[in-house]
Amino acid sequence: MDVSFNSASRPVKLAPSLLSCDFSRLGEELQAIQSADWAHVDVMDGAFVPNISFGMPILAAARRASDLYMDVHLMIERPERYLRDFAEAGADGITVHVEATAHVHRAVQQIRELGKKAGVTLNPGTPLEAVRPVLADVDLVLVMSVNPGFGGQKFIAASTERVRTLRRWLDEVNPGAELQVDGGVTPANARELAEAGATCLVAGSAVYGPDGAQAGLSRLRDALA
Repeated sequence: MDVSFNSASRPVKLAPSLLSCDFSRLGEELQAIQSADWAHVDVMDGAFVPNISFGMPILAAARRASDLYMDVHLMIERPERYLRDFAEAGADGITVHVEATAHVHRAVQQIRELGKKAGVTLNPGTPLEAVRPVLADVDLVLVMSVNPGFGGQKFIAASTERVRTLRRWLDEVNPGAELQVDGGVTPANARELAEAGATCLVAGSAVYGPDGAQAGLSRLRDALA
């Protein structure tokens, strides 16, 4: 469910990252987060980022197990090669990195033509200007608040100001777009990110803790209340 956040006057969505779940219990893990808004699916190719995660079969299995919005984040080189495959496997939204393709406008158009929500993202070391040319054309902008490739990393403090800047830019050209943050999101920083303008928070370790995903989601909601 959307979490009300009066200070920002925007609802804040919670998107648990399946990268942190127990894949031997994928169906159960998805049921445990049914009260969330989205499920975040991190796809890594071992080339664009120094890790390999999973691909279309896991997404398809997640799609069969849950009716949650499947938010697919492609951390892969030349993502346009696989957009149709991920769309057909069950993605509701697909986000691509501006660093991973020479034709980000075309990739966004392809995602839209497939009937899916289109998102763009960029690494922490990439200037925000890299996404500015496509802000009017996307449904979502993702701020990576860690260097992509591994879960459980510490939040990069400068990310909050990047969120604030992108919120201002989006409000000028595309106020309805989601502004998502992924990496090191916890109850300790969730409210600050919402105040900066984030409308969707991705969390892995903060949700899938030792006391279960429902408890992790509750802690994030309480932090945003």
